[in-house]
Amino acid sequence: MPQPASTARTPAPPPSRATRTRPGPRPGATLAVTAAATAVALMNYTAPMLTLPDMAAAFGTPASARAWLLNGTPLGLAVLLLVAGSLADAHGRRRVFLLGTLALGLTTATGAFAGSTATFTAARIAQGAASAAVLAGSLGLLAQAYPAGRDRIRATGIWGASVSAGIALGPLLAGALSLVDWRLAYEVLGASALVIAGAGARLLPAGGAAEGAAEGTTEKTGTSGNRPDIAGALALGLALAALLTALTLGRDGWLRPQVGLLLLASLALTALFVRVEHRSRTPMVDLALLRRPAFLASTLGALFTGLAVIGLFSVVPALLQGGGGTGGGPGGGAGGGMSPLGAAWLFVLWSGTAFVVALQTRRLAARLSAPYQLALGFVLSAAGVLALLGGLEGPAGSWPRLLPGLLVAGAGSGLLNAALPRLAVDSVPPERAAMGSGANNTARYIGSSAGVALMLALATAGPDTAVVVAAALALTGAGLTLALGRRQGR
Repeated sequence: MPQPASTARTPAPPPSRATRTRPGPRPGATLAVTAAATAVALMNYTAPMLTLPDMAAAFGTPASARAWLLNGTPLGLAVLLLVAGSLADAHGRRRVFLLGTLALGLTTATGAFAGSTATFTAARIAQGAASAAVLAGSLGLLAQAYPAGRDRIRATGIWGASVSAGIALGPLLAGALSLVDWRLAYEVLGASALVIAGAGARLLPAGGAAEGAAEGTTEKTGTSGNRPDIAGALALGLALAALLTALTLGRDGWLRPQVGLLLLASLALTALFVRVEHRSRTPMVDLALLRRPAFLASTLGALFTGLAVIGLFSVVPALLQGGGGTGGGPGGGAGGGMSPLGAAWLFVLWSGTAFVVALQTRRLAARLSAPYQLALGFVLSAAGVLALLGGLEGPAGSWPRLLPGLLVAGAGSGLLNAALPRLAVDSVPPERAAMGSGANNTARYIGSSAGVALMLALATAGPDTAVVVAAALALTGAGLTLALGRRQGR
């Protein structure tokens, strides 16, 4: 028999210990933790740019295989970012982010003790998988903490600046510690990721949409936490591995049958990936979103950022040291054998400028839409890269002539780094923010993986060949994003 409702107010039960210690919504803490983890992930990503000559010597890596020492992490990122985005939307962005940060710490520390090219590459692929969870979860958490407006623009700008900071500090840390032992950089980065994971577990808000994103999201995204799109991830991973292998072998001859067969296999596997995504009930990415000009601009902008910008500047430090596989060998060739720390400081000039510009882009956001900001970033990157012509082959003492190009290219990269995350989350429905960031970063790291292999292969004919191709790719990116920006404005 129903009991009459009491009009007296029942005292609330005392909070449990878990409730008392659980932090409430703290956007500032969320921004700080996610930005720090992202910076460490990017530091880990860029550290091998400075340690490549020492690693190749330690492992006995032939010149034709050195691209794999750089491409392990972007390969893991490109394959698993979309899966990570889907899992973050389905299972909770906080959970995926924290697990990724913890795994990043463990796998980075493990890579420090690798004894061969294959072992180090495997560790780097695992680091890429962990970084995928960090990046996909972090932007999803930011979208939750800063729903819209000026605060979101500021937050994504700071997050984009953390990308630039990580890119800048990774080679600097590696260059400084390589004076003692190149492995120290990976030990320090592994420990840093573990510290951030501990801080995040305490500071990031638990519960709510950020944690239980699957409630009300699973139906909309078609994502099931128990059924990740393994077939799609496998097809994408094999397609990318075939492409990278073809580009790596291409430096020894582009007309060899193996290269052509691998390129055909990559195209076939890409077509298979598209087919799997169309037929899957739980796709990694909703391909229908590509009909949106903003989402297409975000995806293509990220792809060409990887190809033209990250691809070239990933190999610039090795070229400056004369250890990029251009035939000069240590002490000769490109850059006249510049020291690792000297090459790191020049790299920081580019990436540090990108960091400063990314922080200031919120002043530009009110006047310039994200696609137009991307186009401007590509144009500046192309201009800066072309200013490097002839400078990467000169003696170590000719570094002052590189400064203007590095500054201009850095400004362009800063615009790209700030616009891409904003467009990634603004171009998809709010409940798919993690998927949008995953798709954006996947395109970026597919581009960077292919770009690194391509630039190392082109550098066999001289660094200027790689420079001209990178500038042409940047201008292509500018044209595509500008055209899509105009379509979006109609």
